[in-house]
Amino acid sequence: MYLRHLQVGDFRSWERVDLALGPGPTVFVGRNGEGKTNLVEAVGYLSTMSSHRVSADAPLVRHGAGQAVVRAALRRGDRELLVEIEINPGRANRVRVNRAALPRPREVLGLVRTVLFAPEDLSLVRGDPTERRRFLDELLATRTPRLAGVRSDYDRVLKQRNALLKTARLARGKAVETLDVWDGHLTDLGAQVLAARLRLVADLAPHVAESYAGVAGAGAAAAGLGYSSTVPLAGDGAALVTGAALPSVEELAEAMRARVAERRGDELDRGMTLVGPHRDDLVIHLGPAPAKGFASHGESWSLALALKLATFALLRSEGEDPVLVLDDVFATLDAERRAALAAVARSAEQTLITAAVVDDVPAELRGTRVEVGGGMALVVKDAVPAGDGGMP
Repeated sequence: MYLRHLQVGDFRSWERVDLALGPGPTVFVGRNGEGKTNLVEAVGYLSTMSSHRVSADAPLVRHGAGQAVVRAALRRGDRELLVEIEINPGRANRVRVNRAALPRPREVLGLVRTVLFAPEDLSLVRGDPTERRRFLDELLATRTPRLAGVRSDYDRVLKQRNALLKTARLARGKAVETLDVWDGHLTDLGAQVLAARLRLVADLAPHVAESYAGVAGAGAAAAGLGYSSTVPLAGDGAALVTGAALPSVEELAEAMRARVAERRGDELDRGMTLVGPHRDDLVIHLGPAPAKGFASHGESWSLALALKLATFALLRSEGEDPVLVLDDVFATLDAERRAALAAVARSAEQTLITAAVVDDVPAELRGTRVEVGGGMALVVKDAVPAGDGGMP
């Protein structure tokens, strides 16, 4: 899979950009603040409908504009897709595929597969659980797009249940009786999210171990993954054992119902839902201990890189290379990590790289260069096949 053409309008600092792209590595080169990261951020938005830099859509729209547009022509095998997203802060976004509107914007998830590695990814190791839950759920939606709907429904039920808990804390009575209905919705949806996350962690863990060994070198401690849940059956954070049986959706639903009933009094006292996947965590292990709080800065970088290389390997193993996006990371890596990342980037069907200076990028990845500056993005060496006619 690769992007053949990218257009953005009123996205971040860009009024309009129209770029022909092709397979292999492409390097976006420009001084900080010129907008090169904005371009790969737009590619990432096509994949996840979110940004790796901000949590809301409003900053993505150029100052003074009412909406932003990201449009890409995408090659998947012998098929070509035209994907377009209108970003409308404060209103529903609109998505079109091959010029046909999708009923729900989230239906675009899974069409454009990307794996992005950026300096912000250090928070996957050192940050709070929110970052790791987001990582898991975005990857789930990429692999199995219907799970985005499950997670959206879970969040809706969670919001309504929390509002009811706040009311019940003051009024008790009938409000408490209504909780039983919402408990059922919460546990049914929550169990689906838990089961999917556990399967993902189990699938990802061997790739993380292999990637970390390649990045950290001989003699390094082994890396692993675990899952820490408010539902004891779903995990206590210990590193998963390869091949171990995972609980079923039905088993998880029953365990979650029991745990919700057990914590009912605490939830009423605090006015919030205390049990469910919204409070869980992906635990990254280095040797026998969790990496957070114990790993050095260098080890944390290696683990963050290994997590993204493992994501790429997992998606590739399912039959299609995702687009690999490397945002300003080569300058921050030492020689060993640079070499490990360059090897994967060289093998990917398409890799998009940003750098302040081209010398930061390994020589073997400098095939096509896009010079970014002065409000312009110009292809210096065009590796796009002859006959490319732009957007269909």
